[in-house]
Amino acid sequence: MSMPPDIDHLVDEVADLFHLLGDPTRLRIVLSCLAQPTAVGDIAAALDLSSSLVSHHLRLLRAARIVKAERQGKQVFYAAADAHISSLLTNMFEHIAEPTTGLDA
Repeated sequence: MSMPPDIDHLVDEVADLFHLLGDPTRLRIVLSCLAQPTAVGDIAAALDLSSSLVSHHLRLLRAARIVKAERQGKQVFYAAADAHISSLLTNMFEHIAEPTTGLDA
């Protein structure tokens, strides 16, 4: 992989993305809306959180382009911003599930 000239800026952005996803509550929120767009109230109920807390986290996730929002009537539905987010999380869960080889060098 060749490094772009503005690598420092990109490293900061990727670190911010992982920092946001490093919070277990935010990660659960993103996971809850991967399969289909999901309303704030449904996310809150599924995770046993308040709607205001979920909304707070969703604002942060939306600002980082991790989730996107779509208004339908009075409700706002959230989904992964793009296929990259789904792929990233899928790859991370696959990585965690891999057995260790004992070659920790």
